Amino acid sequence: MNQYISDSAEIGKGTKIGCNCVILDNVRIGEECLIGHNVIIHEGSSIGSGVRIDDNTIIGKKPLSSPRSIFKVDSNLKPAEIGNQCQIGANVVIYVQSKIGDNCLIADMATIRENVTIGDLNIIGRNVSIENFCKIGDRNKFETNSYITAYSEVEDYCFVAPAVATSNDNYMARDKERFEHFKGVTIKKGGRIGVNATILPGRTIYEDGMVAGGSVLTKDVPADEVWLGNPAKKFGKVPETQLLKNNKDKK
Repeated sequence: MNQYISDSAEIGKGTKIGCNCVILDNVRIGEECLIGHNVIIHEGSSIGSGVRIDDNTIIGKKPLSSPRSIFKVDSNLKPAEIGNQCQIGANVVIYVQSKIGDNCLIADMATIRENVTIGDLNIIGRNVSIENFCKIGDRNKFETNSYITAYSEVEDYCFVAPAVATSNDNYMARDKERFEHFKGVTIKKGGRIGVNATILPGRTIYEDGMVAGGSVLTKDVPADEVWLGNPAKKFGKVPETQLLKNNKDKK
């Protein structure tokens, strides 16, 4: 079985490693993990116990940088950290200086950029992208093909439906003034966004606020309100039965 495991890597008891894996210097992998085939784990990365990582996934990748890139790569980025009991699908890329909590599911082809913090018990669906400088709380669900732009914050118990797009640049890459105004989106506790909605830069969805599918949000959504349309406007109140406080399991 072809594989490269650095002599300085620490592999916990009961961990199984597939064919053609590369595990570099000072990597730490906990007990009872299952590492698939062709997995690459970069220097210093930390993996908790009971973690499953599927085929062709990369942990701790360093970002690229073009002369035209807005974000300059810090040479002192810290290794990636993944908590206990996580499930990470095939062809996932998790960048350096990302920190992922316990019991998260990160599905096939998802991308987690550098400088991202993700809490516990999150579901990050297939082909989801979470860009750099994002902060994600606990028990959120991001469904297939959703996109969370850089400098965003998502609190706890939030729901982001398939193909939701968020943005952070009202100047669309023109005018130097844009560098003073980059701002992602904020989704407060219990906020929800329906399928194929677009959220413009700097917008906030407050506690239990909801944006209906297909909407284009250009203003903030107050707590407990439903907004719909293009541009989105108040449609009504979130039904009492759907408020987070009335959903005791809070899944």
